[in-house]
Amino acid sequence: MRESQLDPPGLAATLYCRAMNAPLVPARLAFDAGGTPYSEAYRDVYHSAAGGLGQARHVFLGGNGLPARWAGRERFVVLETGFGLGLNFLATWQAWRDDPQACTRLHFVSVEAHPFSLQDLAVLHAPYAERAPLLAALSAELRAAWPLLVPGFHRLEFERGQVVLTLAFADIGDAARELRMAADAIYLDGFAPANNAAMWSRETLRAIARAAAPGATAATWSTSAAVRGALEAAGFAVEKRAGYAGKREMTCARYAEQGNRGSPVAPSLALTRPQTRAAAPQRRALVIGAGLAGGAVCERLAARGWDITLLERRAAPALETSGNHAGVFHPLISPDDNLYSRLTRAAFTWWLGHSRLLEEAGCAPEWARCGVLQLARDEDQSIAQHAAIAGLGYPPEYARWLDREQASGVAGVAVAAGGVWFPEAGWARPASLVNALLAKCRGRLDARFNCEVAALERRDDAWIARDALGAEIARAPVLVLANAAEAPVLVPQRHLTLRRVRGQASYLPGERFAKLRTVLLRGGYVIPAVAGLCVAGASFDLDDQDPEPRAASHAGNLARLERIVPGSSAGLDPERLEGRVGFRAVARDRLPAIGALADESALAKPLPLGAMSRIAGTYAATGYGSRGILWAGLGAELLASILEDEPLPMEGALADAVDPARFALRALRRRG
Repeated sequence: MRESQLDPPGLAATLYCRAMNAPLVPARLAFDAGGTPYSEAYRDVYHSAAGGLGQARHVFLGGNGLPARWAGRERFVVLETGFGLGLNFLATWQAWRDDPQACTRLHFVSVEAHPFSLQDLAVLHAPYAERAPLLAALSAELRAAWPLLVPGFHRLEFERGQVVLTLAFADIGDAARELRMAADAIYLDGFAPANNAAMWSRETLRAIARAAAPGATAATWSTSAAVRGALEAAGFAVEKRAGYAGKREMTCARYAEQGNRGSPVAPSLALTRPQTRAAAPQRRALVIGAGLAGGAVCERLAARGWDITLLERRAAPALETSGNHAGVFHPLISPDDNLYSRLTRAAFTWWLGHSRLLEEAGCAPEWARCGVLQLARDEDQSIAQHAAIAGLGYPPEYARWLDREQASGVAGVAVAAGGVWFPEAGWARPASLVNALLAKCRGRLDARFNCEVAALERRDDAWIARDALGAEIARAPVLVLANAAEAPVLVPQRHLTLRRVRGQASYLPGERFAKLRTVLLRGGYVIPAVAGLCVAGASFDLDDQDPEPRAASHAGNLARLERIVPGSSAGLDPERLEGRVGFRAVARDRLPAIGALADESALAKPLPLGAMSRIAGTYAATGYGSRGILWAGLGAELLASILEDEPLPMEGALADAVDPARFALRALRRRG
């Protein structure tokens, strides 16, 4: 069997496809006659002429009872519509830093259809930074973490993970339906209703209400009767308060408790200190598997204060597939921008940001953003690549199309075709990444090697791992299966099936490719010399369990290499090459399985994924196939967010697409 016998990634992904894939149009830098930042597209200013920071503090923080409401909380979540210059976020961040009673972890989720470029943000922040040194430092941190301007969700971390900014670069109507969160405070800060009606529509505000926690508050500078009516229709009790500067009034609201949702009369809106939200009980987990998936899960849980016992059957981490000499990380482009491409793009941008945090923590992996060229396999794909780049409107720092001559100039060698150039992509050594992730866990990780789990038992609200003799190895309330294709074996899942796909890479002498400057892809790949070796590959062999490298697979890799760089395989003897075999875990739809496992015994009829029964305390992070370097990081962030009941780091459609329960749901639907 070959790769073509699996479902093509676009097929499964397109079934879920929604409107989050519209091309992103950045904002244009402009000012009105008085020097206030101005949107030519919406014919409105970004903030009050009296001052953006003053408006942020009076309308949005003050209107939501902040900072008093987050005092003593474990976590507080803010949702904003319209990031703009980022002043509301910066003002909230500064208030959090200045408050000794502030919540432990502040989440700020903001939707922005037209984000500014990094260069324009620097211009816009300069006047505020000159007057406020602390704000200057915070705005500089924000710009240092500013993501590539591509559609989707982008998660940024500050203050060692205690302040988390999730940016949704999308139209508010589309993004609001994709939010998976419970907001404590809502900043309604779009352009004027007359100029941006979709932002204030009843449909949009209903979607925002679905993302609100019971008792959530909202505030806006607008006092439009239509806005107040839409808020009331969405379940908010509304009142007017004194406005900012020359504006006489503003609107404040409180979301009704579950039982009162939508009632025309609500209790007084006087803001009272809420009950302290309890921390997640027993932050302890068993993680099985010390490869990329397990290492990433450990790091993301440890960052949230969890204690983790990591169980690995081999003598050290990353000795199975994650032990490959080097691997490639890069996004994908498809003309329809399906969920497979969107998941990979989200994981790619997350990895770029998170690698910076690893480096700052002194846990840098071995990697290089040398760029990746994905060469077209034929003329038809060349035309499709070119059209996709033009139609999706990506910035050149993310992806651009190069003809053959341009591609050869970038690569440093004569390549066989033109293709897509990903300048921020590159290679990484997987084992170094695993070690970096585990090192960042510091005192919260108990890693046990040569420790194979033969059986798992659920007893007294805990999972117990046992060895082949039945002796207890470790126990914890939460179990995370990060052990590739063995995951649904240890905790049987009838519908979640993972195939072990044999992949053999070939090691080539580095001096032979001394001029190669970038990773090249075309049905296979070749990586520039890493520690003296180039890596070419890789085979994709279904139902083949041979763990030893073999000449036939080397010959296939050399044939792929020849299609990438003609003439480069001359004189290389597949019988004499060295290499390595790894086994990838691949689901039928080629998407990973991340989240809580379905309790298949309790499923009788199709239900929404969020309503399906799950096995208590049981989660998976597996099925990463050949994309473990990319998917493992964002997958671990998703899993940790689920466990902590935090805003998800990706759009809801993506989270649903990787939910392990999706296979059981499909089976129930087929059954009728």
